[in-house]
Amino acid sequence: MNGAGNDFIILNNLEENIPPEKLPELARVLCDRRMSIGADGLMAVDRATLPDADYRMRFYNSDGSLGEMCGNGARCICRYGYEHNLAGETQSVQTTAGLVTGWRIDRRSYRIRLNSPTRIVLALSVEACGKTWTCSYLELGNPGLPHAVVEYPGLRGADERELFELGKALRWYRGFPKGANVNFFELTGPDTLWERTFERGVEDFTYACGTGTGCTVTALALQGRVSGKNVRVGMKGGELVIDLDRQGDAIENLWLTGPTNLVAQGEVLDEDLPV
Repeated sequence: MNGAGNDFIILNNLEENIPPEKLPELARVLCDRRMSIGADGLMAVDRATLPDADYRMRFYNSDGSLGEMCGNGARCICRYGYEHNLAGETQSVQTTAGLVTGWRIDRRSYRIRLNSPTRIVLALSVEACGKTWTCSYLELGNPGLPHAVVEYPGLRGADERELFELGKALRWYRGFPKGANVNFFELTGPDTLWERTFERGVEDFTYACGTGTGCTVTALALQGRVSGKNVRVGMKGGELVIDLDRQGDAIENLWLTGPTNLVAQGEVLDEDLPV
């Protein structure tokens, strides 16, 4: 499946019963775009351990690292949960970063309430690639999913190699406690922007990043640069919409809405599988 071009392999571990310790290597093998299926990440649908959750989402990046959460992945897995009778049109999904609520809008559109920001720093000066950049740093959920938000004028026409090197440098910036997903943005109009995200664990740009989009709009809303209502964010894979509720400088609700696409389903025959 993919959500605005952010693509995932979904494994029904309620049936497969693969031990969690084997899932990282499974993700590395299956997410290799040249040697196997290829994807930004692997999601395993598992039994919930929290009483209020319909099921559990284990998310692994393409390098096998465990991700705290994935916004577009959660939207896709909510469609999977609904269509496989694991939950109703409103559902609660257990993630490593906490519970996420999802809503079915129509057959392909899903909305989720992202994990609330647990850390927000709106203005940081960061040295990278011989220049000082002003950025914001945010974490969603607990443990926090880290994001850096960086304005980049002329982002649509940016040199790909220069942008990649900057994304890589900021992703590993020593001032970020556990690295960061790096979200470059350019305001293109009232409550509209263009975004590119260099993702931790993929170590490259992806076509979309739901949690990154939420963090970018959160930072801009707190800075008074967008309204926080129906903010439309364009990216290579399509468009996502962010809405938020705020109480002063606190974000009470953060919603992500966008499309899902079911690409294929069936049996994996990869002979290099570790299980």
